[in-house]
Amino acid sequence: MERFFDDDCFAIRQAARYVSQIYDRHLANVGLTITQFSLLGRLKRTGPMTMKQLAETMRMERTTLVRTIQPLRRNGLVSSEALGADARALTIALTLAGEERLKAGGEHWHAAQAEFEHRFGERRAAALRGELFAITRDSI
Repeated sequence: MERFFDDDCFAIRQAARYVSQIYDRHLANVGLTITQFSLLGRLKRTGPMTMKQLAETMRMERTTLVRTIQPLRRNGLVSSEALGADARALTIALTLAGEERLKAGGEHWHAAQAEFEHRFGERRAAALRGELFAITRDSI
């Protein structure tokens, strides 16, 4: 029974919820969640992507991605276009309004980043970031 308290998954998820709350609180000032902000940032860096590519890149389930994109599309921050005859194969692109919202969110994202690093320590945050990226890069 003691081993249940050494649950890596629970510890990581609990920490992720805590950190997400910090970022979401700051990004609420521009009407975005951290997931939406990250998605807009990814599209800015890569250009248009298919839903499949975006889901794989973001490491998200497709249904979760659809729920994240719907309000962005409704608010004109992303556009979607069917690829050829297959209406299920959509390409998602950042709109000019999306770029503007991403830029506005950047200031709040930096404030959230500074808050987390102040609470946790800059060096510890950098080390943690490296370890967490290693998990997805190495694809356990």
